[in-house]
Amino acid sequence: MKLWNKKDLLNKKIEKFTIGEDRINDLYLAKYDVIASLAHAKMLKKVSIINSKELKALEYELIKIKKDIKDGKFEIENKFEDVHSKIESILTEKLGEAGKKIHTGRSRNDQVLVATQLYLKDEINKIKSLTKELFNVLIDLSKKNKDHLLPGYTHLQVAMPSSFGLWFSAYAESLIDDVMYLNTAFKINDQNPLGSAAGYGSSFNIDRDFTTKELGFKELKYNVVSSQMNRGKVEKSVAIAIGSIASTLSKLSSDICFYMSQELNFISFPEDVTTGSSIMPHKKNPDVFELIRGKCNMIQSLANEFNHISLNLFSGYHRDLQLFKGKIIESINEIKNCLEIICFTIQKIKIRKNILNDDKYKYIYSVENLNNLVNNGMAFRDAYLKISDDIKKNNFIPNKKLDHTLKGSLGNLCLKEIKLKMEKTMKLNLSLSILVS
Repeated sequence: MKLWNKKDLLNKKIEKFTIGEDRINDLYLAKYDVIASLAHAKMLKKVSIINSKELKALEYELIKIKKDIKDGKFEIENKFEDVHSKIESILTEKLGEAGKKIHTGRSRNDQVLVATQLYLKDEINKIKSLTKELFNVLIDLSKKNKDHLLPGYTHLQVAMPSSFGLWFSAYAESLIDDVMYLNTAFKINDQNPLGSAAGYGSSFNIDRDFTTKELGFKELKYNVVSSQMNRGKVEKSVAIAIGSIASTLSKLSSDICFYMSQELNFISFPEDVTTGSSIMPHKKNPDVFELIRGKCNMIQSLANEFNHISLNLFSGYHRDLQLFKGKIIESINEIKNCLEIICFTIQKIKIRKNILNDDKYKYIYSVENLNNLVNNGMAFRDAYLKISDDIKKNNFIPNKKLDHTLKGSLGNLCLKEIKLKMEKTMKLNLSLSILVS
């Protein structure tokens, strides 16, 4: 069944090509199409297009469909083009004329948009919750390891003393910026497109304010052409946001792989989260973090891929926009998996203590030696030249007494302030309409 076709004349090859993976992808949107259809039906009753008896019957059947979706009993068979045609077919089969009326005042275009935006809003909040879980783990690890020093690197060269506390909390605070991107994506998706129909509105006396409130959107997307122009943009906003999270996870995974190397041996993990080699018995490989890095780098490319898909499209709907659906769903599932697995594995991390006692890190104290000279009255530039000269002549002696001072300053992690910052950021856009639950 096709909502657009009067007779089944479409060549089967063309049908297969144009439908693509829609039946699979639409299973993710099915619940949200039902939610939007319930709101649309109530609106049709409000403007007297259907009567109370028809509304009651539609509500009953739609709620049954929603339960089947939740229970995993809902399927989109090959005879249906997508979720929208399947649901309308069920309603028509069960209710006759009332089922045929459900499409009044809307198009498949705004059906797809509203279901997609409800789905994306829901997924954004799930991703935010997973991000907060990882944030909490990193904050706990930071607090636990705040006094254990770690070499800081610039240009992959030993630079200045850092600490495991700083390292963990750096990634925790970086996640706050990622949540800010998610909040922006949520706002873009929190505009009701239902009623824009095929992008040019409807001559029926529909009430778009009613469906906006009913569906829990913060506001209406007023211009109907603009509503349809958002197809692709709503998905891209989420792609940018999850790409930001992916960047953070990729960098953290790279650090972990680097720190696990035998040459550094700053950290290790138990054997239940590392893999071995088929011929080298000694290997403990960080495969999980390498895969997180690779998957997250792929996710970061998604926004650019979306840019290219929509690069030369005019206003109005184009079938190219169908390609956004599967890609954003796949990437959302991937970033959630990456967040879950890195949150699970990083809690098993084991850090090596007293790393800076190794003589190869003695120059890491050069800045502190320099600062000590300045504090004793020497001009900064003179102190810099003196320490530089000592290093060149191999006369540099690190002041190990500075360890206590370093641990104090590097242990000042502002964890309380960072946690408060995350709480404020998390509160934005966290609520969804109870209809989505």
